Amino acid sequence: MAKVTLGLLQHACSGDPAANLKKTLSLAAEAARRGANIVCTQELFRSQYFCQKEDHRSFSLAEGVPGPTTEAFQELAARLGIVVVASLFEKRASGLYHNTAAVIDADGSLLGIYRKMHVPDDPLYYEKFYFTPGDTGFRAWKTRFGTIGVLICWDQWYPEAARLTALQGAEILFYPTAIGWHPREKAKLGAVQHDSWETIQRSHAIANGCYVAVCNRIGHERPAGGAGIQFWGQSFVAGTSGQVLAKAAKARQEILIAEVELAQVDRTRTYWPFLRDRRIDAYGGLTKRFGD
Repeated sequence: MAKVTLGLLQHACSGDPAANLKKTLSLAAEAARRGANIVCTQELFRSQYFCQKEDHRSFSLAEGVPGPTTEAFQELAARLGIVVVASLFEKRASGLYHNTAAVIDADGSLLGIYRKMHVPDDPLYYEKFYFTPGDTGFRAWKTRFGTIGVLICWDQWYPEAARLTALQGAEILFYPTAIGWHPREKAKLGAVQHDSWETIQRSHAIANGCYVAVCNRIGHERPAGGAGIQFWGQSFVAGTSGQVLAKAAKARQEILIAEVELAQVDRTRTYWPFLRDRRIDAYGGLTKRFGD
């Protein structure tokens, strides 16, 4: 298929996992009705962003794969003929949890999972308490509507992750995300923080000659009390030269629809042959923590 339509589901999340799943399934179905071939959820959409505090009770939100979330989206994907990227809190075994994305093909088959590789530990983003770093490696899957790769939130700051996923053949990189402002910092740092976030991901599109699709949540969440996090929305799709093709609002629920032409990946990589000119013989230092 030369042209593929993407649907990114940007919305607020409540404290009710069942209601959040029902809402996200409904939005995915609406995206399909609007022509989306590939639908992507935001990060950890079944709950509010619980990583704002370290609380053992939050582990009860996790589920297996296969499990309720993957099974619900497999049924939806098969019924509507869409590919789905679904983010979830995975319980792999007792005491072993991951921040995971499931990739479901348009026939409802579970193609595989990606486990978040880069796990942050920052104020109100205490993810290392919950998530074991991923061990799936960087992956891409051939779906009915093209070859896609998936990375998750904090991964989006790492050019190595985007590059290695692109080298698996990904034509589109999807980033389920939950990122926002600390309200007290917004006036001083908000514009710079958001611009950095968007710029680094647009640069992944440029460096790899592929599309980048980023799905972020909205809303002001305070599950730990205090000021909480104000999620900045603004989900977007970048073209193969880094141009913003479509962008959602800051604070409004939205199904962001964007049509992409997969043949443009080949054209861009032919005219800007960054992959051809890589000096793979000279990059051994990348496997070191620092150059000392």
